[in-house]
Amino acid sequence: MPPPDSTLVARLAGWFKGRAAGRIEQLRHVASPQLGNRRTITVYLPPGYTHEQVYPLLVAHDGQEMGAWKLANALARHHAAGCVSPVVAAISANPARMHEYGTAGQLNGDGLGARAAQFQAFVTDTVVPLLRRRYQLHRGPAHTAVMGASLGGLSAFDLAWQRPDVFGVAGIFSGSFWWRITDASVAEQQASRITHQRVRATETKPPLRLWFQAGTKDEEEDRDGNGVIDAIQDTTELIDELVARGFVRGRDVIYRETPDGRHHPSTWARELPEFLRWAFPGPRLES
Repeated sequence: MPPPDSTLVARLAGWFKGRAAGRIEQLRHVASPQLGNRRTITVYLPPGYTHEQVYPLLVAHDGQEMGAWKLANALARHHAAGCVSPVVAAISANPARMHEYGTAGQLNGDGLGARAAQFQAFVTDTVVPLLRRRYQLHRGPAHTAVMGASLGGLSAFDLAWQRPDVFGVAGIFSGSFWWRITDASVAEQQASRITHQRVRATETKPPLRLWFQAGTKDEEEDRDGNGVIDAIQDTTELIDELVARGFVRGRDVIYRETPDGRHHPSTWARELPEFLRWAFPGPRLES
C-alpha cells in the first residue's frame, strides 16, 4: 500500500481540528444607541458551523469572563457528545455594570440599576437582530437563551422575564436575588426583594425554562439567622414563587446546588456543562 499523501493528511487533520474546536469571532465596538456607548461581543461558533444549518443562540453576560468559565472547552465537549450546539454571543461588561445590570425600571435601595432598561433594550433590539443578520440562527424564543452569574445572573433572569418574546431560556449562576428596595428590618428586606415581587405580581405564567445554580459557599451572610445562607435562600424562595405561578419543578425550573461551590468563575465553569446539556438537549443535525 502506498504511503498516504502528506498534503491530504494535513488537510484532513486541519478539517478535523476545526470541527473539534469551533471558531471564535470578535465583533468590536458594537454601538448601542440605547446606552450611547460601545462594547465588544465575542461570538463562539460551533465546530463545523455552516450556513446550511440553523443554530440556537445563547447570549452570555460578563463576556470578558468567559475564558475563566472555560466556555470554549465546554462547548467543544457539548458538541463532541452529539448535542445541539448553540452560537454563543458573550457581551463584555463595562465600568457601568452596576447600573446596566439589575432590574429594568426599578432601582435597588442603593440606587443601582439605573440603566438596566436601556441595557436590556440594547440586547433585544440591537444585539439579537445583529446576530440574526450575521449568523444562521433560530428566530423563536424557545431556541434563544441568556445566561449570567451574580449580578449578571439577576440581569439574565430579568431580561427573560421582561422579554419572553425574545428569550425562552435563562441560566442563572449564583444570581443576586438579594436585590431589594430597602435595608430596614430583616422582614422588610425579605419582602422588598425586587425579583420576588415581580414574580408575585405576574398574573400570567410566561413561557420560560429557567435553570438556577447556587453554591453552598457562595457567601456567609444569613440575614434571618435560619442557618441557610442568603444566596441559597433567595434563590430557593424565588423558585417557590415561580412554582406558585404555575412553573413545574424539573420541567420549567431546575435548581442545582453546588457542594462547596463558591461565588467564583471556577464554580460556574464546573456547572456550565450541565446547563448546556439542559438548555440545548437532543442530538444535533450533522452537516
